[in-house]
Amino acid sequence: MAFLYLSFFVVGILSGPVLVDAQLHDEATLLAIKKELGGVPGWGDNSTDYCNWEGIHCGFSHSFVERLDLSRRMLRGNVTLISNLKALEHLDLSYNNFNGPIPSAFGNLSQLQYLDLSLNKFEGSIPLELAGLRNLRSLNLSNNLLVGEIPQEFKVLENLQEIQISSNRLSGSIPHWVGHLTNLRIFTAYENQLGGEIPDNLGSLSELKLLNLHSNRLDGPIPKSIFGMGKLEVLVLTQNGLTGDLPEAIGKCIGLSSIRIGNNKLVGVIPSTIGNVSSLTYFEADNNNLSGEIVSEFAQCTNLTLLNLAYNGFTGIIPPEIGQLTNLQELILSGNSLLGNIPTSILGCKNLNKLDLSNNRFNGTIPNDICNMTRLQYLLLGQNSIQGEIPHEIGDCVKLLELQLCSNYITGSIPPEIGRIRNLQIALNLSFNHLHGQLPPELGKLDKLVSLDVSSNQISGDIPPEFKGMLSLIEVNFSNNLLAGPIPTFVPFQKSTNSSFQGNKGLCGEPLNFLCANSIGSDQANYHHRVSYRIILAVIGSGLAVFVSVIMVVLLFMMRERQEKASKSVDIVDEATDNQPTIIAANVFVENLRQAIDLDAVIKATSKDSNKINSGTFSTIYKAVMPSGLVLSVKRLKSMDRTIIHHQNKMIRELERLSKLNHDNLVRPIGFVIYEDVALLLHQYLPNGTLAELLHESSKQSEYQPDWPRRLSIAIGVAEGLAFLHHVAIIHLDISSGNVLLDADFKPLLGEIEISKLLDPSKGTASISAVAGSFGYIPPEYAYTMQVTAPGNAYSYGVVLLEILTTRIPVDDDFGEGVDLVKWVHGAPVRGETPEQILDAKLSTVSFGWRREMLAALKVALLCTDSTPAKRPKMKKVVEMLQEIRQN
Repeated sequence: MAFLYLSFFVVGILSGPVLVDAQLHDEATLLAIKKELGGVPGWGDNSTDYCNWEGIHCGFSHSFVERLDLSRRMLRGNVTLISNLKALEHLDLSYNNFNGPIPSAFGNLSQLQYLDLSLNKFEGSIPLELAGLRNLRSLNLSNNLLVGEIPQEFKVLENLQEIQISSNRLSGSIPHWVGHLTNLRIFTAYENQLGGEIPDNLGSLSELKLLNLHSNRLDGPIPKSIFGMGKLEVLVLTQNGLTGDLPEAIGKCIGLSSIRIGNNKLVGVIPSTIGNVSSLTYFEADNNNLSGEIVSEFAQCTNLTLLNLAYNGFTGIIPPEIGQLTNLQELILSGNSLLGNIPTSILGCKNLNKLDLSNNRFNGTIPNDICNMTRLQYLLLGQNSIQGEIPHEIGDCVKLLELQLCSNYITGSIPPEIGRIRNLQIALNLSFNHLHGQLPPELGKLDKLVSLDVSSNQISGDIPPEFKGMLSLIEVNFSNNLLAGPIPTFVPFQKSTNSSFQGNKGLCGEPLNFLCANSIGSDQANYHHRVSYRIILAVIGSGLAVFVSVIMVVLLFMMRERQEKASKSVDIVDEATDNQPTIIAANVFVENLRQAIDLDAVIKATSKDSNKINSGTFSTIYKAVMPSGLVLSVKRLKSMDRTIIHHQNKMIRELERLSKLNHDNLVRPIGFVIYEDVALLLHQYLPNGTLAELLHESSKQSEYQPDWPRRLSIAIGVAEGLAFLHHVAIIHLDISSGNVLLDADFKPLLGEIEISKLLDPSKGTASISAVAGSFGYIPPEYAYTMQVTAPGNAYSYGVVLLEILTTRIPVDDDFGEGVDLVKWVHGAPVRGETPEQILDAKLSTVSFGWRREMLAALKVALLCTDSTPAKRPKMKKVVEMLQEIRQN
C-alpha cells in the first residue's frame, strides 16, 4: 500500500510541469487561432480560463483541449494552427467560410475521432495525410469544392463509422476498400462526378444503415451485398446510370424506410420480397425500364406514404390490395401501360393527396365516389381511354388544386358542381374529349384558377359572362368547339392568342380577327321612327338656336366677370372639383387624427400626378397635404384589384384589425376612403422615401457618406417586421426594397401589409400573376406552385439583403442574359470571384470590422435565397443571426 501511495506521489510530482506546459501551449495556440480568424465570438482574453470559452471542452486535469466546435460562426481564415492542439478528439468547423486547401497538418491530430469540415469552401484534393488519423470514426467533408479521387490511402482507417463526402466535385470511382470497413454505418457521396460500379462488397461486412449516392455517374448493378446484413434503413441511388434489376435480397432489410432508385436504367420486375420491408415509407423507382405487373405485396408495407412507379413499362391492372394502404399520400403511376378500371378499392386510401394515373390505358369510368378520398388535391387522369361521364359528385372534392382529364373518351356535359371546388387553382383541363352541352356559368366561381382548357370537344352555346369571376386566369383555351356569340370583355381573354378561340365558327370579338356584327333587324325597325322625328327636331332646333345665341351673349359677359374674380384667388380649383365623387365609406382609425384629416382633400390629392410618390405592383402612392398641415401618404389601389370593393365589409374589418398591429417596423393603415370603384388607404407620411431610393439613388450622389451600421440596422428592422407578420400568420405578397419605407430617423417600415390580407390568393381575391410580387424578388418555386409561402418571403427578403450588401438592383443587364442578382451572387465562385468582389466596395473597404460584418450578412442572404424552400431559415432565425452579427 505504501508503494502505491508513493507511486501516485511520484506521478503527481512529474506530471505537474507537463500539465503546466500543456496549459501554456494550448492557451497560446487558441489565442493565435483567435487572432488568425479575426476574432472568435465567445472567446475571452488572457484572464479567462480558455477551457470555459464557447465551443471548447478540456479533458485530462482540465488542461488539454479535446473538443473544439467552431461551427456556424461565419468564420474565415487559415485553420492550420488547430493542428497544434495535439489532444484534440473532436473538431467541428462546419458551416463557415473557410476556403483554400484542407490543411495537411490535420493528419498529425493522432487522437482525432470526429472531423467535420462540411459546408465551407475548401478546395483542392482530399489530403493523403488524413490517413494518419487512425482513430477517426466520423469524417464529413460534404458541401465543399473538393476535386480529385477518394484516396486509396484511407483504407487504413478501419475505425470509420461515417463517411460523408457529398456535394463536391470528386471524380474517379468508389474505392473497394470502403467495403472492408466493418464499422461503417453511413456512407454518403451524392452530387459528385463519381463513376464506375458500386463495390460489390459494400455492406457485406458492416451494418450499413444509410447509403446515399444520388446524382453521380455510376453504372452497373445494385449490389446484393448492401442488403446482406439486413440493417439498411435508407437507400438513395437516383440519377445515375445503374442497370440490372432490384435484388430480391432487399426483403432482408425489414427496417428499410426509404428506397429511391429513380432516373436510372434498371430493368426487370419488382421482387415480391418488397412486402417484407415492413418499415417502408417511400418507394420511388420512376423513369427506369422496369416491367411486369405492380406486385400486390406492396400492400404489406402498411407505413407506405409515397409510391412512385411513373414512366416504366408496367402492365396489367392496379392491384386492389393497394387500397389497404391507409397511410398512402401519393400514388404516382403515370407513363406506363396499365389498363382496366380505376379500382374502387383505392377509395380506401383516405389520406391520399395525389393520384396520378395519367398516360396509361385505363378504359373504365371515373368512380362516382372518387371524392371519398377527402384529402385529394391532385387528380391526374389525362391521356387514357376513360369513358362515361364526369360524375356530378366531383364537386365534393373541395380540396382539389388540379384536375386533369384531358385526352380521354369522356362524354356528357361539364358538371356545374365543378364550380364548388373553390380551391381549384393550378389547372382544370378537360380538353380532347367528347363533351357537349354548354359551359356551366358556375365555373366562374373558380376565382383561383390559373389555367382553363376545354378545347377539342363539342361544347356549344356562348362563353358565359360569369367567367369574368375567374380573377386568377392566365391561360385559357376554348378552341375547336361549337361555341358562338361574343367573347366576354375580360383581360385574360383579350390577352390570349387567337389560337385559344379558333375553331369555333360562331365566336366573335377580341382576340379573334373579326368583330361581332351589329343587330341589323333592330336598326331597320327603328329607321322609320328616326326619319319622322327629323323634321320635327329640325324645326325645334332652329328655334332653340336663336334662343341659345342670345343667352350665350349674356353668359359671356357674366363668365368674364367671374373669371376675373377667380384669378385673384390663391387656390385655383381643378375642373374635377365640380364633380367631386360621392364617398361610399370612410373612416379614420386614430382618434386624435380625425379632425386633422379632410377626406375630400385626400381624394383631390390622388388626382394630381405631381403628388405621386411611388408606383408598386398593387398600388400607386401619393403625398397628400391636409388643410390642417398634416402630411399623409395615400395608397390608391390599382384597377386590377378593385374586386375587393365588392367585399367592403370584409375589407373594413381587415383594415381595422391591421391598424391595431403593434410593431415598430410595419406601416399600419390609419384610415380609408372608398368612392365609386376606388379604394384609398391612408398612412403616415415617411420623409426619407424608400430603401430602393437610398440604395440606388442616394448612394450615387457626390455627398453620399458610407454607413454600413445604418444599412445593417435597416436589414434587421425589415427582418423583425416580417418575422412578426409570420408570427401572426400573415404572408406578405410583395417584399421589395421599394416597399421598405424610411422614417425621419431611417427606421425601416415594411409596407403593403394590408395587401396581404385584402388580396390573399387563398381567399380568392387576387390574381396569382399579381400575387407573385415584384420582378427580381420572386422565388423560383412560385412559377409552378402558384402559392405564396413563408419560405418564399424569406427568399424575397434575401434579395433585399443582397441589394443592401451589393448596392446592385435585382435585375441588371450587366449580370448577363437570364441572370439576376441571386444567380450572379451564387455564381461568384464559378467565376473565380471572392465575396469581397461582390460587396459594395464603398462600404467594405472602410474598415475591417464592417467587411467582416458584411461577409457574415452575405452568408445569411445566401441561406435565404437557397433554391430549395425547405433549406431557407425562418425569419425569426434570420433576425437572430443578424442581431448576433451586430452584437459581435
